[in-house]
Amino acid sequence: MKKYIKGANPYMPLWEHVPDGEPRVFEHEGEKRVYVYGSHDTEKTQYCGRDYVVWSAPVDDLTDWKCHGTAYETHYDSILYAPDVVKKGDYYYMYAAERKGSLVVVAKSKTPWGPFEDPVETKLGFDPGVLVDDDGKVYAYWGGCAAPCYIAELEEDMAAIKEGTLVENPLGHSTCPWNPVDDGHISLIDAFFEASSPRKVMGKYVYLYSKRYEKPVPELGVYTANNGFLSYRFSDSPFGPFHDGGDISFNGGEILKDADGKGTMTYQWGNNHGSIMEVNGKWYIFYHRQTGLNEYSRQAMLEPVDVAMGGDGKLYIGAVKYIDGEPVSSAPVEMTSQGAHINGLDAYSWISAGYACHIYGSRKRAYIRPGYEKTDEISTPICDITTGTTVGFRYLQFGNNTPKSVTVILEEAAALSVRLRLDSYRGPVLAELKGDGSSGELKAELKGGIIGRHAVYFEFLSEEEEGTYIFDRFTFD
Repeated sequence: MKKYIKGANPYMPLWEHVPDGEPRVFEHEGEKRVYVYGSHDTEKTQYCGRDYVVWSAPVDDLTDWKCHGTAYETHYDSILYAPDVVKKGDYYYMYAAERKGSLVVVAKSKTPWGPFEDPVETKLGFDPGVLVDDDGKVYAYWGGCAAPCYIAELEEDMAAIKEGTLVENPLGHSTCPWNPVDDGHISLIDAFFEASSPRKVMGKYVYLYSKRYEKPVPELGVYTANNGFLSYRFSDSPFGPFHDGGDISFNGGEILKDADGKGTMTYQWGNNHGSIMEVNGKWYIFYHRQTGLNEYSRQAMLEPVDVAMGGDGKLYIGAVKYIDGEPVSSAPVEMTSQGAHINGLDAYSWISAGYACHIYGSRKRAYIRPGYEKTDEISTPICDITTGTTVGFRYLQFGNNTPKSVTVILEEAAALSVRLRLDSYRGPVLAELKGDGSSGELKAELKGGIIGRHAVYFEFLSEEEEGTYIFDRFTFD
């Protein structure tokens, strides 16, 4: 019996919706695991929810995630925004963002999964991120577009700001259409937006954050205001000055490039939040994507990244370009379906359409329908597919023996054809599946061989210009 793919991108089950993920490697009772702390999209009609859950995976297998249950519930009858967790001494400290981030409390636990108890109110603000330095000093970073970012050292109680250490607006903050009033700070067209996350990398203090671009970024398909980026700056001091780094992640899906290098997004970009973490000797960026027709059902994603130090002391993070072994530039890493399955998803398992990183060409707005049923065999289908839509997955692993056939499952029977393309949404057609409207299961023999790791795309074609279709899952045999 075929199994369903697990631990792909998103890496939590498709029924779970944890955005804003701050990854941490903690060793507890002799076991090292990656723990992810984020907000919890359970309200469905607005951001986040009223509790935090904790997920973790062993450091040697980032495809094997388990839920530890509820770690913290609101103490103020409010919505909880993005948290962070650090360890100092014998305790784990959670910085919980009550009242939609307007009140940050710190609670503690003896275990990395909580429950985190005895919350104490702090003077920290929106989207708190915390760094425990090598010498034991603790620094907090916070802020949002409606106000600048801040940095301060914390007292031993992990709550109070140490007098004389508060630094205001170390990065410069972005423009905001909903906050047009000049507050005396310089507003920049590509600057700090929200999602502060401090990390220590190769001796440098790295400030990760969500950047908002008001200027076009044509190579990534950005032509209007966009804050789907996770970006970074770095310094020799926890307080700055910070030097430009670059963009690490962008959640706009596969970027299609034309002959002039201009791009087109193939996924519904939205707000972004996360951080980098070294796990078992390899660096990853943890971020989130959107599903549904709004930003209220976000899901946790990860991609491997390169981290390198240039001879000039510049820190490069992302997709790093090297010349003669020397790093010279970096760019956002690609958004994939595979996540930590770095050799590609098993093509012979059931793969949900919900793992697509490319949804392009629909006459309507094709989207992944959020799922909430807690079952191992959940699939989140793509809805509102129209003729000409392509759905892509990067990447699948076919091994050394080429498959003989491909099967596509539609949620409802439909009269249409589906072309299987290889490596590009315009790539060679290796199969054409015909649906006569009597069944939602379409199957076809392959016209050519496939071995190894490849991207695959499904092109949906119908004589009904206004017809819509729902793609559930697929597999190879």
